[in-house]
Amino acid sequence: MRMSQLFVQTLREFPSDAEVMSHKLLVRAGYIRKLANGVYNYLPLMWRVLKKVENIIREEMDAAGAQELLMPFVQPAELWQDSGRWEVYGKELMRLKDRHNREMCLAPTHEEVVTAVAKEGVRSYKQLPLNLYHIQLKFRDEIRPRFGLLRGREFIMKDAYSFDADEEGLDKSYEIMAKAYTRIFERCGLETKMVQSDTGAIGGSVSHEYMVLVNEDTENNAGENDVFYCTKCGYSANSNHAVSILNPAETDGKFEKAEIIDTPNAHSIEELAKLLKVPASVICKCLIYVVDGKYVAALIRGDKTVEETKLMNAFAGNDIRIARNDEIEEIMKASGFNAIAGFIGPKGLKNVQIIADETVKELKNFVIGINQTDKHLVGANWGVDVELPEKIADIRLVEKNDKCVDCGAELKVTKGIEVGNIFKLGTKYSKAMNATFTDKDGKERPFIMGCYGIGVTRTAAAAVERHHDEFGIKWPLAIAPYTVVIVPVSDQDETQMKVAEEMYKKLLDAKVEVLLDDRSERAGVKLKDADLIGIPFRITVGKTIKDGLVEFKTRATNEMVTITPDEAVERILAL
Repeated sequence: MRMSQLFVQTLREFPSDAEVMSHKLLVRAGYIRKLANGVYNYLPLMWRVLKKVENIIREEMDAAGAQELLMPFVQPAELWQDSGRWEVYGKELMRLKDRHNREMCLAPTHEEVVTAVAKEGVRSYKQLPLNLYHIQLKFRDEIRPRFGLLRGREFIMKDAYSFDADEEGLDKSYEIMAKAYTRIFERCGLETKMVQSDTGAIGGSVSHEYMVLVNEDTENNAGENDVFYCTKCGYSANSNHAVSILNPAETDGKFEKAEIIDTPNAHSIEELAKLLKVPASVICKCLIYVVDGKYVAALIRGDKTVEETKLMNAFAGNDIRIARNDEIEEIMKASGFNAIAGFIGPKGLKNVQIIADETVKELKNFVIGINQTDKHLVGANWGVDVELPEKIADIRLVEKNDKCVDCGAELKVTKGIEVGNIFKLGTKYSKAMNATFTDKDGKERPFIMGCYGIGVTRTAAAAVERHHDEFGIKWPLAIAPYTVVIVPVSDQDETQMKVAEEMYKKLLDAKVEVLLDDRSERAGVKLKDADLIGIPFRITVGKTIKDGLVEFKTRATNEMVTITPDEAVERILAL
């Protein structure tokens, strides 16, 4: 392709609405253009990258025994109603009606559709195991789309679904996909870590995410999640799933007796601990949340933080948020109190579900709110002054330097970008949708299912996050839009243009994906564009051609050598 014909427009400045480097560079280098909030046009360069990612996925999925099909982007509500997700999925599900007033939705995922496909097409255990996959558009109406392709509303995704006769079969399918995913991301030039994660809206019993780790100190860091990991035993988990052994802390307040004392203006744990001259670990804080429209009071040690996904899952919820001040006022009024946030306690709350984190069980002579503003109970003990809730669960956010539950070593933490996930769904969808097969004994049984997703657009964006410098993108060779760009310094120099054209033809004839920058632009513009766009190799034909030499640059390392045109072509062909 000649640059004079390529549909690309690079920009001198980063877009003002971009926060992370992948978004900034993909816009500036002419890969994507925003159409609406969270919706982008994939321009020719981007489309070539995405096709490369898709082809790697196809090759590895096919090699793993999966079969490709294509399922609709628009789905009927009936399927979602059958699975039970129509009412609970949330506002991310874009609902609409057709001209016949039938309810439809834009696909955020395809569990319902693929379950219907298997229900109609698989009758016997002899047809199992089965793995079906497709690469298709998805739409999730994110409330705050950001980070360009990393958190858009419309995106491209590969999702696969396995169907097995039993749990043992699912375990095998899961392991096959786990290995295939590692190969896929390695081929895309990405080092990933497979971490335990929450199953979220997809459901199921077991889930792992594939995270591209990023340096948390990097400017414009795009890491969405904290990833906790152990360098000794290999344990790793997303923050919403991670567990740990607590580091020792003071849990006995050592108050001589239980009594209500004045705590004026002690609205926060820090203020209360300072006022009472006690460590935060002997304070039991009470936080009010709204889970699926219902009030929940979460008790946790004062020096710890509630992990909201864990809390939501403890109530099998689909939506969670911290309660507003007016909602707390409503709870207080209904319970006969008149306290404000910071002084709330569990005793006497009405129409509120109460849950305690495991950290509070060991507290003795501790401090707790009593639903009176500017007052707290000190020296409290469970079963004497206040009752320990029946519902106790791990709702704590793990912290750096907590101890690994598997080996006791200190956990480390970094930021990660999710590019893939795998789930053991079990019978969540097959039972709900009555999708069954006949086993070897002639009995009808629901399919045992697994689900496996890769964000195609996210993978490309994550590659930019991991591979760039101050000059632009450094595409891994396997997914770069072109392998090499030939840059004649002056299009007015006959010798430079002749040599450039000859190399261009040789590489084209050898089926190499090559760009020839034949534009009537200044040399500086051409060279900067080559670095910005991120082509892995650059051959510059300049004044040294008089000595029979060209400049060969490797973008990944920015290493440059002077060699003959034939040697440059041979280097590319050898790759």
